[in-house]
Amino acid sequence: MTRHEMQMDPARRELLTGAAALAAMASVPLVATLAPAPVAAATPPVSTTQRKVMSTITTKDGTQLYYKDWGPKDGPVVAFSHGWPLCADAWDAQMFHLASHGFRCIAHDRRGHGRSSQPWNGNDMDTYADDVEELFTRLEVKGAMFVGHSTGGGEVARYIGRHGSKRVSKAVLMGAVPPIMVKSPNNPVGLPIEVFDGFRKAYLADRAQFFLDVASGPFFNFNRPGAKVSQGLIQSWYLQGMMTGFKNAYDCIKAFSETDFTEDLKKFDIKTLVIHGDEDQIVPIQGAAMLTVKLVKGAQLKVYKGGSHSLGDTSREQLNADLLEFAKS
Repeated sequence: MTRHEMQMDPARRELLTGAAALAAMASVPLVATLAPAPVAAATPPVSTTQRKVMSTITTKDGTQLYYKDWGPKDGPVVAFSHGWPLCADAWDAQMFHLASHGFRCIAHDRRGHGRSSQPWNGNDMDTYADDVEELFTRLEVKGAMFVGHSTGGGEVARYIGRHGSKRVSKAVLMGAVPPIMVKSPNNPVGLPIEVFDGFRKAYLADRAQFFLDVASGPFFNFNRPGAKVSQGLIQSWYLQGMMTGFKNAYDCIKAFSETDFTEDLKKFDIKTLVIHGDEDQIVPIQGAAMLTVKLVKGAQLKVYKGGSHSLGDTSREQLNADLLEFAKS
């Protein structure tokens, strides 16, 4: 043990050691999954039999996307898009709940995240949306309810703006980044660009510590007085974040903060539910949900009083109930 380790706060040392051990163990079975696969000239839809054993598709540019496909294969589809810098695992509680009620639940690891491969290029909202279209086409998705959290909410918006609603019938934007996060003369309630420059600086200086700081504080509102802190959630967030490609996560900061989804939201022609916590410290509600509902015709807004950015964890029962109700409506 080094002198630095001996002087380190015991709780922090235990957290870092545990997270590192989990990351090391988790990396072993992923080698085969992350190995590059040849790009087929023409890839047919995935059959019901194939779905039982396959968990990846390869996109046109050779990127391998990992996905989960839970629940009855003939059930109504609910698709999920995760936040930065996480993966499909962030939706496990919601997918289990809905799949247990007869829905087919699909969630993918965005390119560069989780178990998907880590391409140098394509870390932008247009490509993210095109990846979703390829996934939906391969899995023959139709009439889906498409749910997006944070960056994933931007992915849902750009998907509809870019590919329309031929495969989706409902949308849910939860703690989502649209219309646009960064402040400008046209968006005075946004966050200054210096905030995101600070993200990038902290990320490059010490990515692991930056991820721990985000998870231990504002993401779950664990920095609020009286908060019930879950070390398990912190470690889960940290592990998912550290699985993300270094450049992919770095590029994604620009994608989620500076992409303008205004025109995408205006193209929504499906039932839309907007969910946001009024204590969201990552994506403040005034510059996000409150503007989105003005742009999406007929959108329904649900504000979670005291809700954090991670409602799927800190308001799990309420969110699960709301998603199930909306899916059945």
